[in-house]
Amino acid sequence: MTQRTVLIVEDDPNLAQLVRIHVEDLGCDTVTADSGARALEAWRAGGIDLVILDLMLPDMDGLSVCREIRGAGPYVPILMLTARSSEADRVLGLEIGADDYLSKPFGIAELTARVKALFRRVDALSDGAEAATDVIEHDGLVIDPSRRRVEVEGRPVELTAMEFKLLHHFAAHPGLVFSRAQLLDKVWGYTYEGYEHTVNTHINRLRAKIERDPANPRYIRTVWGVGYRFAD
Repeated sequence: MTQRTVLIVEDDPNLAQLVRIHVEDLGCDTVTADSGARALEAWRAGGIDLVILDLMLPDMDGLSVCREIRGAGPYVPILMLTARSSEADRVLGLEIGADDYLSKPFGIAELTARVKALFRRVDALSDGAEAATDVIEHDGLVIDPSRRRVEVEGRPVELTAMEFKLLHHFAAHPGLVFSRAQLLDKVWGYTYEGYEHTVNTHINRLRAKIERDPANPRYIRTVWGVGYRFAD
């Protein structure tokens, strides 16, 4: 792995140390912060390639930190750590701009797999490995991979990096059915059993942004008992 710098935002010193050790084992440099204010200070100093962000911080919540990072500067992947189990909290984090989330307690193998997957995703985007650069148009939906822009019936739609990658993957393979496990592997870059709900959450958010009627989608369709497919 190319030398990277990871910002670890965690107020539990034991957990922060554990995460730091294993991230450095991947060949990364690390910067740690135990509060939202210190995290933003480290972020503004520059040179951060990935943020591992705890949702619960003593001075400001991780969602506020995530929102500020997403509001300025170049794109950097954000992996959100959360002890909250409700889907609403996870969806809110993803909607604000987190690329992925990991629920506490979590295994170190899973953490490092997520980190490596996020870096692979960034490399794929920067190297132009997001398949073709041709604009895709279908029934009022326009996807421009080179500019990372999406429009629905002339209206610009703001998508997170993961939502864009998921939509582009579907649209580049119209009519093909993908299981949740296949989408985890192809789009997220990992295949942890039991995390198919991550796919469901992203598809629900994506449908809410691009579909006229999310309950009756015309673009991303459910194939019951199998998975999802993009309309032919």
